[in-house]
Amino acid sequence: MAQPAQQIRFCTSRDGTRIAYAICGAGPPLVWVQHWIHHLTFDWDSPIWRPWLSLLTRRHTLIRFDWRGCGLSDRDLLAFTFEKLTEDLEAVVRAVGYDRFVLFGMSAGGSGVAIKLAIRHPDQVARLILYGSQTMGRWAGNPAPELVQEGEARLKMYELGWPNQHPAYGQFFTALHIPDASIAQKTAHNDLLRQTTSSSNAVSLLRAFYRMDLSDLMPQVQCPTLVLHARGEAVIPFEQGRKVAALLTDARFSPLESRNHLLLDTEPCWQRLTTEIENFLPASLAQPAGLSFDGLTARERDVLEVLAQGLNNNEIAARLKISQKTARNHLSAIFSKLGVSSRAQAIVIARDAGFGHRSVP
Repeated sequence: MAQPAQQIRFCTSRDGTRIAYAICGAGPPLVWVQHWIHHLTFDWDSPIWRPWLSLLTRRHTLIRFDWRGCGLSDRDLLAFTFEKLTEDLEAVVRAVGYDRFVLFGMSAGGSGVAIKLAIRHPDQVARLILYGSQTMGRWAGNPAPELVQEGEARLKMYELGWPNQHPAYGQFFTALHIPDASIAQKTAHNDLLRQTTSSSNAVSLLRAFYRMDLSDLMPQVQCPTLVLHARGEAVIPFEQGRKVAALLTDARFSPLESRNHLLLDTEPCWQRLTTEIENFLPASLAQPAGLSFDGLTARERDVLEVLAQGLNNNEIAARLKISQKTARNHLSAIFSKLGVSSRAQAIVIARDAGFGHRSVP
C-alpha cells in the first residue's frame, strides 16, 4: 500500500507543551494513541509500524501524535504525569475537531490515556480498542518492595542502554518488546529508540505509566470495546488484559498467540488481529439521515438485539422461540424499515445505536 499524504500539525496542551500530530487516510476518524516508541516522520519507513499504519488508514482517517518529550513534540523541561499525558490527548482531539471518533489505545500508557478520554468524553468516543492494556502500573497502590526493585532495575537498563550500541545494553528494551522479531526488525526498532527521545524522557514517561491506576475507573467506560492482548508477551502480562476486559461493561476479549508486545505483520496471528479490528470498526460513525428505530415493533427490536449479538437465523429462532420462517420475516421487515440491504449493515447500525448487549428472554 502506498503511503497516503500525511499532514503534520501542532497543538498546545494545557500547560503550554506543543504536541505534534498527524492526519492521513480517508474515512471515519480513528484516533490512535500509539505506543510511545514511534516518530511521526519515520514510522512509515519502519517495518514495525508501517503495517499498522497501512491497516488503520485502509478505511479511516487516522489521527495520531508524538507523546510529550518524543518525536516532533516539545522535548525539554517537561513534567511527566498521567494527567498531563491525558491533557495532551485532549488537546489533539480538540485540534482535529471531530464530534465522534473511534479511539485506539496501545500498550500501558496509550490504553490508559485512551480509557481516561473515553470516560471524560463519552459523547465523542463511539468505540474503543485497547491493545496490550492493564488495570494499573507496577507501582500503583502499595507495591511490594521486590516490584519496585525490579522496576528500578529495568529503568536503569533503559537509561544506560538508550544511547549505547553494545548488545548488553542497547538491545535490552527491544528484546523485551519484540523477542521473536527478525534481525532487521530489531535493528529498525533499536534505531527508532534513539530517534524518538532521550533516555531521561523515556524513563520519566515510564515512571508515569508505572504509577497509573485505572481499576476503579474502568467500569465507567460506556462504549463498546475490543480488548486485544498477546498471550506470551513479557511487558504486560496476559492476565492484565483479561482483567481489563472483565472490568469493562461492554467488552470483547481477543487473545493473540504471540510473544511480542508489539505485534508484527510477519507473525501468523497478524491476520487474526487484522480481522478482529476490521470487524469491530464501524463503517460509519454517523447515523444515516432519517434513520429511526421508532418504527420497529417490540418483537422486531428483540430480533435486532440478538442479531447485533452475532446470532444467525437458526440461533435467533431458537433464542426467541419462534420459527425460522418467522425470524426471516422479522429480519426482512427490519431491513426495510432501517433502509439497509444487508445483514452486516444492520448489525453495524444496531451496535452503534446500543443494541447487542441486552438480555432477551
